[in-house]
Amino acid sequence: MNNFWRRNYRTPLNRRFRGFMPVVIDIETGGVDDIKNPLLEIAAVFIKLKSNGIMESANEFCDHIVPFEGSIIEEKALEINRIDPDYPLRFPREEKDVMTSLFTQISQELENNRCKRAILVGHNAHFDLGFINQAIKRCGLEDINPLHSFSVIDTVTLGSLAYGQTILALAVERAGIDFNSEEAHSALYDAHKTAELFCKIHNKWMSLGGWDDIE
Repeated sequence: MNNFWRRNYRTPLNRRFRGFMPVVIDIETGGVDDIKNPLLEIAAVFIKLKSNGIMESANEFCDHIVPFEGSIIEEKALEINRIDPDYPLRFPREEKDVMTSLFTQISQELENNRCKRAILVGHNAHFDLGFINQAIKRCGLEDINPLHSFSVIDTVTLGSLAYGQTILALAVERAGIDFNSEEAHSALYDAHKTAELFCKIHNKWMSLGGWDDIE
């Protein structure tokens, strides 16, 4: 165990990222334009930091979303994510209700971990954040948004550094994590795999010595 963890054995998550709390988020959308195309599904996986310095996945959130009025859904997007917006058992909720529920859960996790703000962890994270920021504007949720509005932690960058891969499936497999391509492009599945990759890289770094201290 390195000096940091010897001196701060029970250091909570709020010391690890300067008071920011990582939350892994993945979305499925009706296209790649965050203004014209809708959010169709969103999932979040929360991270916990154990007393021995090991990071792992914790609670989760997932919901389906009713496309906002006037949005455009691209068929190519549906071919990839295999979502049928009209499927009767999808049980989607209005965008504002889903985002409010997600932000409420994130805010509770922030309180539990004594963190000042959440930071989105994602694979191509700015893509996810762009759609979320547009949803916040549409729904008028600026006052309850717990996420940092522009900073992210991107596992594309981390994966390319740690494993030489930028594609989620390849980075995950290189990391020794199981990946089922049939389940991919489900927001919750991809969020869990992204969380596993993020934790694996963090834990590997700490096992190699990490650093001596953190402000």
